[in-house]
Formats: sequence, structure tokens, C-alpha cells
Amino acid sequence: MVNINRVYTGGGDNGESSLVDGSRRKKSDQRFDVVGLCDEVNSWLGMVLMEIERLPDHDDGGERTGVIRVQTVIGEAVSRVQNELFDIGAEMACPPETLPDYMVLISQEQTDVLVSEMDAWLSSLSELTSFILPSGSAPVAAAHMARTVVRRLERSVVTLKEREGDESVRPVVCVYLNRLSDWLFVMGRWISSTLNEEETLWVPLGKRTAEKGVAHRVAQMRSNDDDLSSL
Repeated sequence: MVNINRVYTGGGDNGESSLVDGSRRKKSDQRFDVVGLCDEVNSWLGMVLMEIERLPDHDDGGERTGVIRVQTVIGEAVSRVQNELFDIGAEMACPPETLPDYMVLISQEQTDVLVSEMDAWLSSLSELTSFILPSGSAPVAAAHMARTVVRRLERSVVTLKEREGDESVRPVVCVYLNRLSDWLFVMGRWISSTLNEEETLWVPLGKRTAEKGVAHRVAQMRSNDDDLSSL
């Protein structure tokens, strides 16, 4: 049971903080970087939830069933993953050998659920012919942000293993995070498809036409403004 009756303690004023086992480390410690990134990913998932709730569920043609599907499926899935990320953050806030007995840790089961959801989403998606640029509606863009932060979290976990040894992180945590970034990518694609949105594909430089930039457009807008002001 967690009892929080005061957020501020002053214990970290000197640049140190406590791990779950009570030991003190500098806030620059790699383990705190991992924990902080878990929190950052979780915050971006909160943005995904906010944005799907803000989607208009009606338009001039009536009810938008796609929005209801996104809110139902993504709302449930993301809320579950937020809890799992908190589980991982709590676990990573302590060396494995000093984890308290009462802490329940994620297992392969949670990773398997991510895979099953990806397979379900992919069954209704077209095959990709190019990479996707991070863009789209608000929930899709937020999912891309969460995905990139998960990749940064993965790199931070690898750095922790290099500094403290392979036994410093359970292998299942690394597997889960690797699947999670894929999960977010596929989830974003499924949201776009369900909302009938177009994905923005990357066009390699060799296939793009010569680009003049937008300076000429800005100059034309300014010229138009001058013409209007002279009327």
C-alpha cells in the first residue's frame, strides 16, 4: 500500500534521491534516468488518451463509428500499458537483488498481449511500401512521440546494463520495451486507418523533385498583402 500525504520532502535538495530499497544515489545515476524515461513515456500515453477523447464523434453525416472504436480499443489498451510502465519504473528504481518481496513484476505474459494486439491491428492494415513520417491527427502524433521516447528508454536501459552488468536488468524488461515501441507504431497506423486518415510516407531524396523551398511563397504572400493595402 502506498500512502502519499505530502509530495515534497526536501530529501533531494542536495542532488540525491532514494531507490526503492532505501539506498541513496545521485540524481544523475543511470537508474534514475531509466525511471524518469518511464515516466516520460507514460506522460505521452496520457496525451494519447486526452487526444482520443477530444475527437469529435459526430459530423454532418452523423455518428463517426471509427471514433467510437478508437476511443474504446485504444482507451483500454493504453490505460493498461500505463500501469505496466509504472510497474517497470518501480522495478527499475531498485537493483534486482534488493527488490522487495511484495513487488509483483511484469512477465512474458504482458509482452505476449502486446504482440497479440499488434497482430489484430495489422490484420486490417495495408502493407507498407515506405517508412511513415511522424505526423497525422493529434492522437497519432502523440503515439509517435511516445514511440520515440520508448526507443530512448531502451537505449538508457542498455547503458544501465553496460554500467552495472547484465544482471542489473531482467531480460523480460528489455523484451517488453522493444515490443512496446513496435506496438505504438502499429497502434498509430491502426488509429489512422480507423479514422480514414491518410498516412504521410517518406519519399527518398532520389525520388523527390527539385525543391525551391518556401521563400517564394512568403514573398508572394507579402506582395499580395501590399496589393490589398493599396486598394
